Amino acid sequence: MQSKNWIGGEWIVPAGNEVTVVNPSRTAEEVGVVRFSDRSHVFAAEQAAREAQKKWSQMTGAARAEILFQMAIVLEAHAEELARLASQEMGKQIGEMRGEVARGVSLLRYYAGEGMRANGSVIPSADTNVLQYTKRVPLGVVAVITPWNFPVAIPIWKIAPALICGNTVIWKPAENGSLTATRLAQLFAETKLPAGVLNLVIGRGREVGSALTEEAAVDAVSFTGSSATGRQIAIACAGRNIKYQTEMGGKNAAVVLADADLEKAVPILLSGAFKSAGQKCTATSRIIVEKGIYQQLAERLQSAISSCVVGEALDPAAYLGPVASCEQYEKVSRYVEMASEQAALIAQSPALAMAEQGFYIRPMIVEGVKATHALVQEEVFGPLAVLLPAEDFAEAVDLCNQTVYGLSASLFTRDLTSAHRFLDVAQAGMVRVNQETAGVEYQAPFGGMKQSSSHTREQGQAALDFYTEIKTCAIKYAW
Repeated sequence: MQSKNWIGGEWIVPAGNEVTVVNPSRTAEEVGVVRFSDRSHVFAAEQAAREAQKKWSQMTGAARAEILFQMAIVLEAHAEELARLASQEMGKQIGEMRGEVARGVSLLRYYAGEGMRANGSVIPSADTNVLQYTKRVPLGVVAVITPWNFPVAIPIWKIAPALICGNTVIWKPAENGSLTATRLAQLFAETKLPAGVLNLVIGRGREVGSALTEEAAVDAVSFTGSSATGRQIAIACAGRNIKYQTEMGGKNAAVVLADADLEKAVPILLSGAFKSAGQKCTATSRIIVEKGIYQQLAERLQSAISSCVVGEALDPAAYLGPVASCEQYEKVSRYVEMASEQAALIAQSPALAMAEQGFYIRPMIVEGVKATHALVQEEVFGPLAVLLPAEDFAEAVDLCNQTVYGLSASLFTRDLTSAHRFLDVAQAGMVRVNQETAGVEYQAPFGGMKQSSSHTREQGQAALDFYTEIKTCAIKYAW
């Protein structure tokens, strides 16, 4: 397969540098070729999106909804094909990838339903014979920049609400998700989506991404990726006075109290830490445990981790696949080496027979480092978790909040008072009890506090707030 741009309804193969994509599960196997765009493609997409937005924004919500429903139907019909391609491109285990594509289908249907909802409110006037009301209007052209770790769900949870609100989109996917992005755009091209409403530009962040966020005449930017890049985008957008949304890092904690049901908690902890090979911003990377059950939990984790079998992404029996790329493998391996040298090993999954064939990293849990240690404070983005002891609930919450991030946190307890208290005092945008730190439902707002996110939310009704602005209207109907 070869990546392509989709600009103004036309397929374009860029003439830029060519990179061969290898399967992270078997690096000797080639999956396809990615060709990178230059800045000219960004400005071509901007022009196409700007022209298309004039008509798209004037269509009824019902008409736009019908097209999103078509997109959902086409995606569902090609779900298996797309899931397999994404698993081969970036290494996510096939069962998880199937679930992600299904989530994309649900997101399209959910936002299609928003096409017929009320989008304003009537406001009483102090004057007589005046009708005063608000309505939400589209921003215009929106730039969407998406990561490789959720190559289907994250693009759709940005694109779908942008489109239903009447915006047009320029989409730049991550380099490691370009083949999946191309195929997804090809599927959407099979619908009645008008030319230029959705434009795909494949390219490197330092060239295409910079042109898109710093120079192209876009009205908003929605970004998910690294904290460093997110801060740069925020500065650029603030300087241009355009709306921006940045979803960045996380260092999420799961707090386990002494009264927790460990039989139920342990599988949830492992899933939160190691599914997707730990490559999600909501992954559990810190497990904070009351001292009274610390040793008991450690022993249960030692026993349970043997079931976290690492295997090829397309193997349905694998618990997790490889990490996504050579670059990711090298980064996570540095933290694994740090953990081996500076921490004490609690548990690690079994050795791998095919370790040399792909970018495989065995899940591990360590202990014996201070709360200020890099393993506790820095986002690893891999299958590595740290166990931390706490004297009581108060110290556990303090440890939970000792981070520059504030994306997600969870508590395991049978005590309702502790549960409600945790929901109040945990400094995270998403807080959960007896559930993973990951896995927020698509109809609920997604986002964090502190350095994890900017000051808006994705998904659910909150996404509509970002992709629109409020216009206040008043008419005096009798003179």
